[in-house]
Amino acid sequence: MRGIMERIRRDYGKKLVSLHAWNGWIVAILALTGLVLISGFWRGFLGEGRVWIKWGHVTVGILSILPVIYYLFLAGKHWKKLKKRPWQRFNVLVVLGLLLGWFASGILLWQFRMAGPRATNMALVLHDVLTWIGLPYIIYHSVTRLKWLKAAERRSIVKRTDIEKKVEGVSQPPFYTRRAFIRGAIGAGLAVTLGPSFMKWLVYSLGSAGGSNSIDQLIKDNANSLMPDPIPLPASMPPAGGGAQGHFRVYTVAPIPMFTNKNWSFTINGLVEKSMKWDWEQFVNLKRSVQVSDFHCVTGWSVYKNTWEGIPLAQLLQLAGVKPGAKNVKFYSGDGVYTDTLTLEQASMDDVMVAVMHDGKPIPSDLGGPVRLIVPRMYAYKSVKWLNRIELISENHIGYWEERGYSNDAWV
Repeated sequence: MRGIMERIRRDYGKKLVSLHAWNGWIVAILALTGLVLISGFWRGFLGEGRVWIKWGHVTVGILSILPVIYYLFLAGKHWKKLKKRPWQRFNVLVVLGLLLGWFASGILLWQFRMAGPRATNMALVLHDVLTWIGLPYIIYHSVTRLKWLKAAERRSIVKRTDIEKKVEGVSQPPFYTRRAFIRGAIGAGLAVTLGPSFMKWLVYSLGSAGGSNSIDQLIKDNANSLMPDPIPLPASMPPAGGGAQGHFRVYTVAPIPMFTNKNWSFTINGLVEKSMKWDWEQFVNLKRSVQVSDFHCVTGWSVYKNTWEGIPLAQLLQLAGVKPGAKNVKFYSGDGVYTDTLTLEQASMDDVMVAVMHDGKPIPSDLGGPVRLIVPRMYAYKSVKWLNRIELISENHIGYWEERGYSNDAWV
């Protein structure tokens, strides 16, 4: 009977060890793919391969619930075993909370269309919070439980001699073990490395969970200096969409340019009947309209119910007159690096806009102002920031991200 019970205990222990290992691999894969998805370097290096990484991240995230379900079958016995180990119970609760929080918020982000903007934006904040808190915790938890570290538990940093122990007349544990030192070093390293970044993110993200604070801050930090400000149409004040829901993540491929009345102009040329060029004062006097649309980034985040005010692209093309040989519309960014194209048919869609205002205010520099393209039905890499030139061309042109592997058709 004793042998049977011992075998049951061994099997139970093996199951827990196996479960811990599988869970560790899942968290490692999610952490790695998540870091790749937010990294500017990998955006350029992997191109549209990042989309496959995104779906891999989603798939593994869905599968992460399986170890949790499996653990529930073992939880009763495990919980009894930890009856006199409160810190280990606390650790189990923390890990389960992290896994369930990541899973629930990830499902909402994956099904953003069904969840709606408010739930999705809160899920994004929660997902990020759990990542900032959970990854350091799990790294610390995992490293401090390595076998080589456990074996050194009774070794002190300042090792006393046998004579010293005899003089004291009693055998005492070392005042500071190697394991404690390494644990402390790991904890301090994580705090120094992640602390400032976490606080910066916390101020930005938690303050902008509803969207208004982050956009207000971007407007406050606007590097452009152009006068006069465009006067918003009645539909922009208050915004027809009720105010954007969500917050923008600022990506650039070159330093953000700064514009003044002296260095800014807007040009339409190429295969047009009449090349046109405006300075800022002329451009803001062009007839504008207002639209409400959602803004989707290929990396997975969205900002909903944006109220954009500007000139429909079809209206600008009509002003210049399109020659019969034109097939594509090429867009130039004021950063001097970024370009992209739409076919003439795509450019004629009624919601493609050359925008000068967002939610009734000038578009700040970090969001691509003073003027940017808006293509709501395509991912945001088509919505060229700092737009200052449009060229009608007969040949094909491969845009900046398309050269790096993104799809030329960026339909959401």
